[in-house]
Amino acid sequence: MTNKPISPELEALSINTLRFLAADMVEAAKSGHPGLPMGAAAMAYTLWTQVLRHNPADPKWFDRDRFVLSAGHGSALLYALLHLTGYDLPLEEIKRFRQWESRTPGHPETEITPGVEATTGPLGQGISNAVGMAVAEAHLAARFNRPGFPIIQHHTYVIASDGDLMEGVASEACSLAGHLGLGRLIVLYDDNKISLSGSTRLCFSEDVSARFAAYGWNVLSVENGNDVKAVAKALADARGQSAKPTLIRVRTHIGFGAPKKQDTSEAHGTPLGAEELRGAKEKLGWPVEPMFTIPAEALAVYRLSVERGARLDEEWEQLFGKYAKQFPEQAAELRRRMSGELPKGWEEKIPAFAPADGNIATRKASEKILQQLADALPELFGGSADLNPSTFTWMKKHGNFQKGEAPEGKVEGAVEGGWDYSGRNLHFGVREHGMGSICNGLALHGGFIPFGSTFMVFYDYMRPPVRLSAISKLRVLWIFTHDSVWLGEDGPTHQPIEHLAAMRATPNLVVLRPADASETAEAWKIALRRVRGPTVLALTRQNLPIFDRTEMQSAQGTEKGAYVLWESKAGAPALILMASGSEVHPVLAAAQKLDQEGIPVRVVSFPSWELFSAQDAAYRESILPAQCAARLAVEAGVAQGWEKWVGGQGDVLSIDDFGASAPLAVLQEKLGFTADSVVGRAKQLLNRK
Repeated sequence: MTNKPISPELEALSINTLRFLAADMVEAAKSGHPGLPMGAAAMAYTLWTQVLRHNPADPKWFDRDRFVLSAGHGSALLYALLHLTGYDLPLEEIKRFRQWESRTPGHPETEITPGVEATTGPLGQGISNAVGMAVAEAHLAARFNRPGFPIIQHHTYVIASDGDLMEGVASEACSLAGHLGLGRLIVLYDDNKISLSGSTRLCFSEDVSARFAAYGWNVLSVENGNDVKAVAKALADARGQSAKPTLIRVRTHIGFGAPKKQDTSEAHGTPLGAEELRGAKEKLGWPVEPMFTIPAEALAVYRLSVERGARLDEEWEQLFGKYAKQFPEQAAELRRRMSGELPKGWEEKIPAFAPADGNIATRKASEKILQQLADALPELFGGSADLNPSTFTWMKKHGNFQKGEAPEGKVEGAVEGGWDYSGRNLHFGVREHGMGSICNGLALHGGFIPFGSTFMVFYDYMRPPVRLSAISKLRVLWIFTHDSVWLGEDGPTHQPIEHLAAMRATPNLVVLRPADASETAEAWKIALRRVRGPTVLALTRQNLPIFDRTEMQSAQGTEKGAYVLWESKAGAPALILMASGSEVHPVLAAAQKLDQEGIPVRVVSFPSWELFSAQDAAYRESILPAQCAARLAVEAGVAQGWEKWVGGQGDVLSIDDFGASAPLAVLQEKLGFTADSVVGRAKQLLNRK
């Protein structure tokens, strides 16, 4: 990124500026991880000053290279880079590392710090997000680039640690990246042979290079991580490889320069201490005082990024302007997708449902909706963890995201309509955890509304990325089918019990569990309108009747989270029955039986706790009036959480143990979820026989 050669002395000064700015941050905070920043400083310097295409004045420039610090515990390194290269991260924030309301939290967060591309820290997530970013770049390039107009041509770079590569999610995502041939993904592996608890010889002796070669990656090595020329050459070689992602194994020394703690786990996760930090500074010829020293000549090297970034950004805008004149429709679509706005009229594409359509599983209703939306919303992109025939999350006319040309003959399970990077169906394979992290990467990149799908019980395999999507407020759709014990014969291993409660406990995650096809249509609208945050669609395996809305409330009440579906006509309700999803049906049947016995009942369909909680007090009171204390919630899962809605005098009909293998009707009877069972529980609550 420099305009003229840098002398070895200035280069060393610049690297030590980065190294000790990070170390001082940790020391001042009395908390953090100094080892990685000190060991990886040279390769980070090389990448950021000689290779990375970015604009510090415009962190969201669309064709910028993405940089992900997967080893998020080394956040001080990233913050130092951002400050030195001219991002809106002043020195005052560097000095407030890990403090209350600072813009330099303990691990990088996209919502807090400009220039941070991914919220990282849970190891393996960042490198897996980067796979999603590389998928995003490849798809957009295939869709929008034209001869002479390479408007999408950026790379995704990662610094990953031993710990990242130990985590299973990295294996899942990197295996898929190799299969897909994502040539613009480049990972710098910080091979320092130390993890938090000691030497990697205790637990991690595999040949990482051979492993990644087996995944289909291009593998390079740099034996001296402080050799800037060697790192630069490896990066250049990696950029020249377009058919495979590249892993560059860089041999580094954790806590480089620390007299006693270099190459030990003591440098990993605790400050060096005043004496050891002094020794490191003296050893490398750095002034001991004052802390946070930034020599002007070193700062000037980093700040060249501002001028070059502005030039790159402007050159791209000029190219895009010419592109827009020749390809106005494509340019308008890309601009719209970059902004996150939805096209006009998309809601009109969602089909309406009526009782005449017959009984239909909400997963099947969702499929019908998705097929229509896929045509209207080109930003919809995703797939399932090898479960398309069961979750129905395929876009039948929009091809497979794959490298190269389709093999001769029919490929079983492939979606018809294409076999290249322009396809929108991503076959994740049996990789739930990787799927979740890749979907997050697509959302972080921008220009997509990604979706990932599996059986709800396998949410356990992907809870970390779902949680991170909520922390980062990502626009991701999580589609979980087979949402209760009512999937039947597959038995307890496949029957979710505690999963809805876990999802509902996650801040900023909106969970929608529709009761019929009409509510499913409304749920899709709600999910797609959400710009800031992920949404779960919890859908049934089994068929459900479609409510006759001529005598009931419109499914549009779904948008408020809970609404009165049906109510006895005679007087104020003596009892409120509430449920979400498939359990609304036996609840409604029970209510009508109670009504015939002269007990006035209100039935509340409760598809989303989060949306209902967001309504004003007046609306919540109109649905669950305080004067009606007799409330019964019915859910085929754990009762946890329903106490908020039933109150101290209410009750919950739930399943607080694991399920069983049996046909649906048998399970409903044995577990007590028939209309008659609900009637009996309601009468107990009312103390009536």
